[in-house]
Order: sequence, then structure tokens, then C-alpha cells
Amino acid sequence: MSQEHAAPPIYISYLNRLDIEALRITDDEILSAIETSLAAQGRGETVIEPRMHIEPGVARGHFNVLRGAIREPIDSAGVKVVGDFVDNYKLGFPSEFGVLVLFDPRTGVPRAFIEAGGITDMRTGAVTAVGAKYLARKDSKILGHIGARGTAYWNVRLLDHLFDFDEIRVHSRRKESRDSFGERLRHDLQKKVVVTDDWQSCIEGADIVIEASRLPEPEPILKTAWIKKGALVVPYGTMSAIELSLTDIMSKLVVDDWGQCKGGKFGSLRAHVEAGKLSEKTLYAELGQIVAGLKPGRESEAETNLLWHRGLSLSDIALGHAMLKKAERLGLGQRLRFF
Repeated sequence: MSQEHAAPPIYISYLNRLDIEALRITDDEILSAIETSLAAQGRGETVIEPRMHIEPGVARGHFNVLRGAIREPIDSAGVKVVGDFVDNYKLGFPSEFGVLVLFDPRTGVPRAFIEAGGITDMRTGAVTAVGAKYLARKDSKILGHIGARGTAYWNVRLLDHLFDFDEIRVHSRRKESRDSFGERLRHDLQKKVVVTDDWQSCIEGADIVIEASRLPEPEPILKTAWIKKGALVVPYGTMSAIELSLTDIMSKLVVDDWGQCKGGKFGSLRAHVEAGKLSEKTLYAELGQIVAGLKPGRESEAETNLLWHRGLSLSDIALGHAMLKKAERLGLGQRLRFF
């Protein structure tokens, strides 16, 4: 091959967990990245491939494979692989490990390889918070949160950033887990956090209810009767913890991506889809349509709304892109010769 036609060297950026911690990405930076990606989705400027699952069958867990692309202003394609293994705490590991690979959508050239456990937690919390921004009452002051896994922290932190709650209640199955979660929130948010011993006292009367439990199999623990009129409910556990009747009291049913929500074996509203309670006819909107201004969000104080988000590759790509750009400005991470 002649010199003038030789391909230039290709380098990829590598960000590990320590690099991502050193970025000190702010709550507003996280929320802005996710809101941008949701608006792009709402305008039809994205590609979302249905997530795939890999179940190795040697432990209680599985891998999620998420794929997508965003045109302007992010201009990137990406694939994230994240494992979700519920017994990892016995080894001192988080339940989720993941990697995100970003690509140039025009050439396929790899741009970055990023540790994505933190991204998964942050972007999940950000979608919850952005959803609440558009679907919850503006004067919401009581949060009830079920679950204490990694995404739970960012749910509470980013929601409180937007709403500045008067009361935060949390509960999870294991006492040591919920106690340590409550203590971390008290330290970081510098406000009172109530750790409850049961689901009902956590949820009943709350303005915003988040259900992020980790049930081994579906079980309707969250009772429809506990939900306050005018509340926003966000259930997103892998296994359903809600009653079939929950959708009956909702003014608006919103999802992040109907293509992902209507299929597959996992998800908090899987039974509702199969029973026809959540369908193209009963679905109000995808969240991106609301963020893009194509459909209104909450329109009255009396609305009781539900948001089901399964997790979008677009959120991973957008937040990974924002981290990559900030790392470049700050000189963090490593450049690896790829080609």
C-alpha cells in the first residue's frame, strides 16, 4: 500500500471507574445529557435496537446488551453490555458490572471504551428524575423509594436535586442494605432520611413512589390502595412487584421506549402488557415525546401518573459522550492505540 493511501492510526479513549470518579460530573451535567438524549429520541433522531439478554445459567443473573445511535448533537453510536447478578454482594461486589463502547456512526471507528457500572446507575436515576420533572406535581415533597441497589442512590439524589423533598423514605429487603443506604443519603444530601421496615409505611401517602426492588420472581407487594391521588409512580424492577390494578388508577401511562417495553420476559409491567392493560391503545406517550414538547406532560394536580422505564441505550450513549468530552477537557483517561 502506498504511503498516501495508508490509513492513519486510530486511538480510542479508555475511562476506568477511577477516571469517572475524578470527573466529578455534576447532577446538572447528568440531567442535561439525559434530557438531551430523550428530546432527540422524541424528535426521531435516534436508532434504538431492542435489548438482548444473555443468561449464562451458572448463577442468579444475566447480561443485558443495549444498542443504539444518536444523531445531532451527540453524533455517536454505542453498545453497552451490563451484567446483573443478584448474589454479588456476597463477594463484596456490586450487582452490576458493565462496559460501554462508543463508535463513529459514519465509519464504525471505535471512539471510546468506558466502564459503565457508574453510567448505568447515573443514567437510570436521571431518567427517573427527568420523568418526574414532567410527570410529577411540582410541589411534590414526600418521596417513597423501594430498593437500595446502585441505581437507587441516583434516583434519590437526582430527584431531591429537582424537588428538595421535605421527607425521604427508603426501604429494601435486607436490613443492613437499607440502613447503609439511608446513612449514605443522610451524609450526602445533608437531610433527614427515614428508613422504614415495610413497604406500606414507605409508600403510602408519598407524592413520588419509586419501586426498584430486586425480587427473585414476580410478587404483587406494592398495593394499589397505597398510592396517593396525584402521585407519580415509577416501577422498574426486573420482576414485577405491583398489582395488575395499578394501571387502572392512572391518568397517563408513559414508557421510555414502547418497542422495548412491549416485548421480552422481564420488566415490572410485563404482566400488564400480556393482560392488555398496557398497550398501544392505553399508552399515553413515550417520555421522549413529552421532553421534546410533542405531547404535554402533567396537565393537572389531580393526575395520577405512571412512568415505566426499562433503560435506554441512548441514555448510556449520551452520558458516556458527556463524560468523554469532559475527560478530554480535563486530561483524564488513557489513549490506547487500536489500529
